[in-house]
Amino acid sequence: MKKKKYNPLSKIVLGIDPGLARMGYASLKMEPPKITLLQCGLLTSSRDESTPRRLCSLYEGLTRVFEQMMPDEVAIEELFFEQNVKTAMEVSQARGVALLVCGLFQKPVYEYKPVHVKQAVTGFGRATKDQIQKMIRILLNLTKAPQPDDVADAVALAWTHIQMDKWQRERPDLGRNRMAIDVSLKPDRSVRIYRGEKA
Repeated sequence: MKKKKYNPLSKIVLGIDPGLARMGYASLKMEPPKITLLQCGLLTSSRDESTPRRLCSLYEGLTRVFEQMMPDEVAIEELFFEQNVKTAMEVSQARGVALLVCGLFQKPVYEYKPVHVKQAVTGFGRATKDQIQKMIRILLNLTKAPQPDDVADAVALAWTHIQMDKWQRERPDLGRNRMAIDVSLKPDRSVRIYRGEKA
């Protein structure tokens, strides 16, 4: 049997769409020129449980995802403030859990604004959820679009990161204009978060 040639650009990217009630995740494998959807799904927590218990549930679920998929890098939606303060607080709490798991597994995290994700996937910064799902299905050659929206958004985040990585390799002069933030968990363990400002 012919041994498969090692590809130094091959990597697994995990996209995470944070939320307290529903947290979407998706794992894409980049093996240029091919990009494959390995796994996607939804982590949920019950509104009948206390917030600490709900966060624990998300932590346990996401930990299992990391153990199964062993991603090389993680893409997550950048936190933005909404008019609904309660929703924004819940998202920030769930996002904190996701960052904690990334830190514990010592994986680099990259943040992307919704408008940049829409631009990378559809070419239009104001694309609808339906348009994003349709393009994801086409780009990854899937029989049907990922459902629900939280899962589709996670796939889109992972796709965006892979495209950003590709664009930076092809046009290193452009750069990403990223600002790095250290989230230290222990003196010897930290995760670097990159906030993408421009594509």
